[in-house]
Amino acid sequence: MNLTKITLCAFAMAFATQAFSCTNFIVTKGASADGSTMVTYAADSHVLYGELYRFPAANHKRGEKLAIREWDTNKYLGEIAQVSHTYSVVGNVNEFQLTIGETTFGGRDELVDTTGIIDYGSLIYITLQRARNAREAIRVMTSLVAAYGYCSGGESFSIADPNEAWIMEMVGKGSHEQGALWVAVRIPDGYVSGHANQARITTFPLNDPENCLYAPDLISFARAKGYFNAEADSLFSFADAFNPLDFEAKRCCEARVWSGFRKMNAEMDKYADYAFGISNERMPLYIKPDHKITRRELTNIMRDHYEGTAMDMTQDVGAGPFGVPYRWRPLEYEVDGKTYLHERAIATQQTGFWFVSQMRSDNAAGGIIWFGCDDANTSVLVPIYTSTTVVPIQFAQGTADMLTFSWNSAFWVFNWVANMAYSRYSHMIGDIRKCQVKLEDELDQAVLEMDKRMAELSKDKTMRAMVANTFAAEQTNKVVDSWKSLGEFLMVKFNDGNVHPEHDGVFDRTKDGNPVSPQWPGYGDKYYRTIVEQTGDKFIFRDSKK
Repeated sequence: MNLTKITLCAFAMAFATQAFSCTNFIVTKGASADGSTMVTYAADSHVLYGELYRFPAANHKRGEKLAIREWDTNKYLGEIAQVSHTYSVVGNVNEFQLTIGETTFGGRDELVDTTGIIDYGSLIYITLQRARNAREAIRVMTSLVAAYGYCSGGESFSIADPNEAWIMEMVGKGSHEQGALWVAVRIPDGYVSGHANQARITTFPLNDPENCLYAPDLISFARAKGYFNAEADSLFSFADAFNPLDFEAKRCCEARVWSGFRKMNAEMDKYADYAFGISNERMPLYIKPDHKITRRELTNIMRDHYEGTAMDMTQDVGAGPFGVPYRWRPLEYEVDGKTYLHERAIATQQTGFWFVSQMRSDNAAGGIIWFGCDDANTSVLVPIYTSTTVVPIQFAQGTADMLTFSWNSAFWVFNWVANMAYSRYSHMIGDIRKCQVKLEDELDQAVLEMDKRMAELSKDKTMRAMVANTFAAEQTNKVVDSWKSLGEFLMVKFNDGNVHPEHDGVFDRTKDGNPVSPQWPGYGDKYYRTIVEQTGDKFIFRDSKK
């Protein structure tokens, strides 16, 4: 028997490490500045190596099987029937500009089906190879889990094409009943949405298939299990039944959605108490932004650390002397019998890969997945056209892995720079931003020029792929090489706690060619005061002559 394998990525990750680990935002075409539908996804995990997946279009023989390997663990789960033709996929976008992303919410432990063979990651990448638009993707996904069983915990999926955007939430039925429970809600055009490891669909229309689809046994199953007891089905809330809110869900998950929403509509500040875990007044599933959202703006939202809010991670004592907006795991810790937490922001150090997909219905050049590796805050997204058939070596599977460093790996180059910045964040982030903005401006211009060329080749699929491949390689080389140079520059400029003066990237020298004496920035006044408050006169300077 001919067996086609789907290898999604080979890394070990226990289910528990997925908790509070991903963030998605969705912008419908009517809410975007350029008329494109956009989806963001940060695939966050401590053991996920960032690489750009590639599945070529292919024809398959009758009777051919597809081996399923769990995305998180690479564990063999079983095999399913292959379809006669599969579509080209690069990253999380296919040749028809269909995008699928996810965030894990887990839900009720007893609903995980350990006998099923379709996990959430396989579900994404199989569907991208079989569906042409969002509605078709929903049909494919729900048919797969009905036929083969769903073996993951609760998931929220972003499913979008150039014209429509949906959120679908799914949980299993437990090991004694095959299939899954799910609901999918279309985001109205002109609106934006988001999810971050907490189920967000509450009540939904029961008789509006144009805008809402759901499993036929969804509500009856919840009633049978005692998750829902109200008399009227119209009161049924998916989130309340399968992933009830608690403090942790609001503060570590919903807060991220709120932080992104407030940048798209200032009125969302009214939900600050909800994000802080105090109020139970839920945010809406989707909101209308108070301005059109640009792709660059959406990219920057993925770099958020709650700046400008009561949860600003650069302001509390955990930021240290250099205003570091990161907290090392675990998120929760205990002091004197009381449990405390660190904030969990959108941008995090343990990102494997992240992207902003740009699905353009009115652009003959097609769609783009803006793809990057590691921390969104300290990395740059590279534009990869959906017609690309060859992944740049720096993003390719097999270039390196989570335990193998390589200078040819974008993941490791971005990690190298980020980890330097974490030690002296307030000193280094300005230079990182400068390089980031310069590259992003240049990439935007390069895309404008490439769009024209790609549009001219709209009827020549082979040539479009060749041009897209060359473009992807050139832009990736440029970005990764620039980041290597940035890392070398930061190493010299901030060596040993000093700051060596420079102008436009050239270090100052004396007329004799020697380095100009470096500056000693030390620490800020706030940190010095903290030292004195905690140590009293221990370090006071005493004049021996008195």
